[in-house]
Amino acid sequence: MDTANQLASVGTFQVLKLPLGFIRVLEWLFAIFAFATCGGYSGQLRVSVDCMEKASSDLNIGIDFGYPFRLHQVSFEAPMCEAMRTERVFLTGDYSSSAEFFVTIAVFSFLYSLVASVVYVFFLNKYRENSQRPLIDFVVTVVFSFMWLVSSSAWAKALSDVKVATDPDEVQLLIPACKDPTNKCGSLHGPRWSGLNTSVVFGFLNFVLWAGNIWFVFKETSWHKGGSRLAGSAPDKQAGTFDQQPYNQGGFNQSGSYNTQGSFDQPSEYSQVGGPTSYSNQM
Repeated sequence: MDTANQLASVGTFQVLKLPLGFIRVLEWLFAIFAFATCGGYSGQLRVSVDCMEKASSDLNIGIDFGYPFRLHQVSFEAPMCEAMRTERVFLTGDYSSSAEFFVTIAVFSFLYSLVASVVYVFFLNKYRENSQRPLIDFVVTVVFSFMWLVSSSAWAKALSDVKVATDPDEVQLLIPACKDPTNKCGSLHGPRWSGLNTSVVFGFLNFVLWAGNIWFVFKETSWHKGGSRLAGSAPDKQAGTFDQQPYNQGGFNQSGSYNTQGSFDQPSEYSQVGGPTSYSNQM
């Protein structure tokens, strides 16, 4: 309890009430759900092969598969409907790259969100003192937003392909005995996809969270603070300009004198040799 009280006294847990800290905690939780629902998946489908020779039939063939969905390595024993012989049949497709990419982004997102939350709570002052740290945080947030969008889209496409490859009706086409019309093949049940569908939803929710947090992290950077100071100083400069005395242009008075703010009051006459004595006499 003493250790917990010391941590509570040192930490600034009020930051978790702000969008900056609160969204980081949500990112941490949603990342757990994303990689847990995808990386921990295992499914099974069952088909039946009813041979014309009943002794060779297998009415309950179980096919297990799971993460990382290298289906081309998944095999099962199917009857050949000839003299009690069986043969090994493999599924088709390799969707491990999209699945592993999705889980990798989720794991690194989980780790970064955890570290960032700890920094916000216990080292918020040091985080704000160094202008480079908010900038790094901002760049990483932008990168993770983009990666969540790419990985979730790729995994959604791969999941649709996995559903097709593990459809019991499609699997029956891989069994040579089912191509003989004298044999009857059927599907007992297909895999359950609720867990993997949930993983795709959590993937796009993570993208929304990370993309929405870009603005709140950007507000901590020197770019935003510098722009705010410039925007605040612009009205002050304009106000200082209007407080100055207006510029008065000089003009000619009736006596021909040129006055600039009352500085010159002496008459100025234009004289010609052998001509009128003054410019005013000419007039």
